[in-house]
Amino acid sequence: VQLQASGGGLVQAGESLTLSCAPSTTMFNIHDMAWHRQAPGNQRELVARISRDEDNTDYADSVRGRFTISKDNGKNTVYLRMSSLRPGDSAVYYCNFRAGPVWYLKDYWGKGTQVTVSS
Repeated sequence: VQLQASGGGLVQAGESLTLSCAPSTTMFNIHDMAWHRQAPGNQRELVARISRDEDNTDYADSVRGRFTISKDNGKNTVYLRMSSLRPGDSAVYYCNFRAGPVWYLKDYWGKGTQVTVSS
């Protein structure tokens, strides 16, 4: 199973962008879906996560109030609405699904989509 992310691009500071990610084939037992990002020279960090069966969400402090993660369970698709973007948000954004029994979740990753915010 491959995750396919889209929606990245070049925007100016203050603008908005929405990323989306879906698996290439049907996935079962998805536990949660998330977005991570990695800027050059930095470690990959969790941006936001949402549980599949509830509406529990978790955000990095740096994006809380500006980014919104959402999902479409029927399509197994996760979205990341990014508003009030800042140059510091520039990074490669990766979607991540965790699936399987809760005691043995397996990570699935997309290839990443570039987001660049100019000042």
